[in-house]
Amino acid sequence: QVRQVESGGGLVQAGGSLRLSCAASGRTFSTYAMGWFRQAPGQEREFVAAISWSGGSTYYADSVKGRFTISRDNAKNTVYLQMSNLKPEDTAVYHCAGNPGSVYSATGYTYWGQGTQVTVSS
Repeated sequence: QVRQVESGGGLVQAGGSLRLSCAASGRTFSTYAMGWFRQAPGQEREFVAAISWSGGSTYYADSVKGRFTISRDNAKNTVYLQMSNLKPEDTAVYHCAGNPGSVYSATGYTYWGQGTQVTVSS
């Protein structure tokens, strides 16, 4: 069973930065794509970013393009989400996910972490 643990969330002022990390267990981390999703209270889980197994391809939601950067270190079984120029509308619980069918669809991912809270104050 693959376990994924997110960290790095917190409270930040608008315009600030945070880096989220997701550490995964298991020996197959380097064989599948990883994604980040977020869910605000009362809203559906939405796609934020994804990265291919090799790190050679990345995908972003329009709302975060140019502000967020996804990366991975397969030697450490870890995926990162560098978030800059944060806005109050970025406030949500952020989840990492692994082994997708389609990188954009939450329903296709096999593995999920519990999430880390990001709160951006205005």
